[in-house]
Amino acid sequence: MGKTVKYQKIILQLLADYAAIKPINWEDAEHQVIADEKNHHYQLVRMGWKDDRYHHYAIFHFDIRDGKVWVRQNRTDADIEAELMDSGIAADDIVVSYRMPLAEVTS
Repeated sequence: MGKTVKYQKIILQLLADYAAIKPINWEDAEHQVIADEKNHHYQLVRMGWKDDRYHHYAIFHFDIRDGKVWVRQNRTDADIEAELMDSGIAADDIVVSYRMPLAEVTS
């Protein structure tokens, strides 16, 4: 199995696991796993009515690009990088796109 296929399976399982978790304070929230497997884009979206307002947002967003998993969004307290590594994705293959690269921070 190629690395991209392996990483895709890991991401889809992770998103399915999180989709099964219902928030304690929002039991009727709907979760959808959205996967563009051809272009390697994956999201877990939460939506629904709460407190007289409609909400719709990505909890997680991942891309696979150039053999690496790009974490585009993580709206949880979960250490998603550790979970990805525990699932078999190499640390060097994880890029957290919303975190400023170290070289830019120190310059």
